[in-house]
Amino acid sequence: MAQVELIMPKMGESIIEATILRWAKKVGDRVEQDETILEIATDKVDSEVPSPTAGVIAELFFKENDVVPVGKAIAIIAVGDEASAPKPSPAVKEAASANGHSNGSVQAAPVQVAAPTAAAAVHEPQAASGRFYSPLVKNIAKAENISTAELERIPGTGQAGRVTKQDILAFVENRQSEVHSPQPAVHSPAPAPMATPAQPVSSAPQSAIRNPNSEIIEMDRMRKLIADHMVMSKHTSPHVTSFVEVDVTDIVNWRERVKGAFEKKYGEKITFTPIFMEAVARAISDFPMINVSVDGNRIIVKKDINIGMATALPTGNLIVPVIKNANTMNLVGLTKSVNDLAARARIGKLKPEEIQDGTFTLTNVGTFGNVMGTPIINQPQVAIMAVGAIRKKPAVVETEYGDLIAVRQMMFLSMSYDHRVVDGSLGGSFIRRVGDYLEKFDGKREV
Repeated sequence: MAQVELIMPKMGESIIEATILRWAKKVGDRVEQDETILEIATDKVDSEVPSPTAGVIAELFFKENDVVPVGKAIAIIAVGDEASAPKPSPAVKEAASANGHSNGSVQAAPVQVAAPTAAAAVHEPQAASGRFYSPLVKNIAKAENISTAELERIPGTGQAGRVTKQDILAFVENRQSEVHSPQPAVHSPAPAPMATPAQPVSSAPQSAIRNPNSEIIEMDRMRKLIADHMVMSKHTSPHVTSFVEVDVTDIVNWRERVKGAFEKKYGEKITFTPIFMEAVARAISDFPMINVSVDGNRIIVKKDINIGMATALPTGNLIVPVIKNANTMNLVGLTKSVNDLAARARIGKLKPEEIQDGTFTLTNVGTFGNVMGTPIINQPQVAIMAVGAIRKKPAVVETEYGDLIAVRQMMFLSMSYDHRVVDGSLGGSFIRRVGDYLEKFDGKREV
């Protein structure tokens, strides 16, 4: 005679909420252990949530398309004698009612805050006016030094007039131009300057709507979440980007020479990505302070070197599967991991844990023919490196006979880093060290 709570799982270090895409079970349905109960999504991955036990679905607290904080109970599973005639727990139902479980006011986007527990969400304090603010909105308000009085004046577009993430970010964006005059609380008849947050800041979108030669395309769910994540990253970290040019002639010649034998021996195609990852992992070992995250005024140094690789999806969106403990793998192991994760990413078969816990990210803008880029940091990491297209160029080569001009395979590396904790010396030294490892690659290396 027991009831088991099904909890919204944590999908990554910076993820605090997820969207319910589909319930595979309804109240009264029998479910077996590890059988899928629902599908959820974040900006990084769509995933199925299995049942932790066998039983009967007694109650569902949320609807499809609701956004739910991690750690919150989303369903009750009756087990044992209760499974034959499931009855919702009154205490759970009251908590659901108190919290407004049909929550549609917060859009999912990674923010670097502690994931709220179910208990914390139930007892979330309200403003003096009685207005409810989600933990996400409160954390943004704290980070942006928005006072309680200012928060009270922001009109909410969410359920029951709640302030959504988009509402508060729009307020931050337009804060400088807002006229700061004393305002009554939320129910003031005189609207604040942000009274219609849905209106565009500039007139360009409106003119586009009026132009019959323009087409309006709604962002899909993943694009909206990625957009939120990118804006949040720029708001969080002061970005600085450093560049180095690297001679990768020996790597190109080596790969061309061994790719047939490599595939025959290991059953894997050798690409440049695992070679780049090998160099990055070695450089992180040399400069561990690049492998950190920031928590308020604290720097968290990660002992594991987990390298994320940005992977383009058929939809045009990106996902970042993570190579765990990349520094412990040889080139064959890295190749197998890279090929496997990239293949499954493109068909939507990644597991939640395979996009979690990254400590550094590598992205290949050269895939699109770009020579360099200024990538946006994947929070809560503090650095991301981009590799550009490899191109033949004339370059000065030092030989025992003096300097010569030769045709070489050259490539740019660019790295954006969080200037709060990574200064120019560390950032510049790190990217140069990666370049050094690539240039010193052993062209006679055996497969």
